[in-house]
Amino acid sequence: MKIRYAAKTDVGMKRTHNEDYFSLIEDEQLFMVADGMGGHASGEVASKMAADTLGEFYQRTKDEDATWPYKMDRALSYVENRLVCGIKLANYKIYEAACRDIRFKGMGTTIVSTLVADEKIYFAHVGDSRCYRFREGKLAQVTRDHSLLEDYKDAKPDMTEEEQRNFPHKNVITRALGMRDSVQVDVKHDQIRDHDMFMLCSDGLSGMLEEPQILQIVMSAVSNGGPNPLEKAVSDLVEAANRAGGTDNITVLLLQCTSG
Repeated sequence: MKIRYAAKTDVGMKRTHNEDYFSLIEDEQLFMVADGMGGHASGEVASKMAADTLGEFYQRTKDEDATWPYKMDRALSYVENRLVCGIKLANYKIYEAACRDIRFKGMGTTIVSTLVADEKIYFAHVGDSRCYRFREGKLAQVTRDHSLLEDYKDAKPDMTEEEQRNFPHKNVITRALGMRDSVQVDVKHDQIRDHDMFMLCSDGLSGMLEEPQILQIVMSAVSNGGPNPLEKAVSDLVEAANRAGGTDNITVLLLQCTSG
């Protein structure tokens, strides 16, 4: 499986500093986006700490005999357990830092990550940073936001699109790294098909653009056959989010999977 990728982060039009962070570990085919929160730039600390901790955990656990800080869940595969364990460790380190240093009190971050292994792609996330899948000209959201809106939709499945748009607390998240000493990580996987694309993004992108816009921008960039279609796609997405208002930091990471 050949993986091509491109990523871009931008401060947006309204913020003075960027609390988003993206990272990747090429030899593990692990990609991640984190969206930090907290005053006095501590969101920047939390998002980078999440990505760095997950990356360090993967480096330390290349040896399958390495000791893990959390027990394995027998309902999950080894690959899923490793991903979940790394994110749980990141959560604890952020929480511990926030408790230890008054400057970081209340800091936290979302995280969404994907890992490609054995013709499958694994997704793990906490918060409202998202993963989308592009397949056969269609776009699908893979992750479910941990937000008050999604909880309300579960309680009221017949909620209309207008009600969702007008929901007063739709940006309030119910789960993030660093809020407590433990966290629940959602994990799932999908069989990769040739030419599948996957997009990780912060809500600075998904909150600014509707899904048809995202699909059109990416498909246009990829189908035009330029020298760097993924780089064009991520740049065009960031530009479109800024034109729509750019009210938050914007981060997007796009990867394309092809056989051979």
